[in-house]
Amino acid sequence: MTLIIKNLSYTYPNHKKPTISEVHVTVKKGEFISLIGKSGSGKSTLLKLITGILYQDAGDIKLNDRSITLGDVGYMPQQDLLLPWRTVLENIMLPVEIQKNSHLTREEVRKWLERAGLAGYEQAYPNQLSGGMRQRVSFLRAMITGKDLLLLDEPFGALDSFTKKEMQTWLLSIWRDSKKTIFFITHDLEEACYLSDRILLLKPDHPMEEIVVGLPRPRPSDIVYTSKLVELRHKLEKKMTDEKP
Repeated sequence: MTLIIKNLSYTYPNHKKPTISEVHVTVKKGEFISLIGKSGSGKSTLLKLITGILYQDAGDIKLNDRSITLGDVGYMPQQDLLLPWRTVLENIMLPVEIQKNSHLTREEVRKWLERAGLAGYEQAYPNQLSGGMRQRVSFLRAMITGKDLLLLDEPFGALDSFTKKEMQTWLLSIWRDSKKTIFFITHDLEEACYLSDRILLLKPDHPMEEIVVGLPRPRPSDIVYTSKLVELRHKLEKKMTDEKP
């Protein structure tokens, strides 16, 4: 799986300036890419363009040498959007019901729930779950679409720091075993450094900048306290504020 974005631009109706301008990105199979930038820099817009929810004014988005269309990727928005009247199992099965051509069974979904630490919660409703549990359900729902590319729009932003660290470790284990490609939006620079192979920085009126993380894998959670990660985080802060590294 290869995602290639060339010369991508998009302007919202009634806006004078483009939100996304001349973006170029190549994402290879199995990579974990994080997208960072200040609010309003176009991060969520870029993900919506990749999903096909929005359509670009200029440029190309190709997945495996074919123009991307709605439904080609798995997408997890900022809010979990779980349906309150459906159980955990029913929420996760929703993409299977919509696609109709999926052969994923409820028993297979139950195995994924066990892997996600949600065994025994199949018949629970969203209001009976913690924030971290809801995010796991939402992630599994995106994952069982069977898509090789998963787009995650700041999925842990509303969680407390302890739950966020648990979710980061869990996500890395699922990513490693599933061999999916992940495009991940975050405002948390430490999170971006910990999770990613590469970090892409979006800034208005600037070309997109790429930062290679270069930390070995697998990564223990305490790697966030090492000098190399702290130095990288500090470098990202300076780049976001236009200071010299």
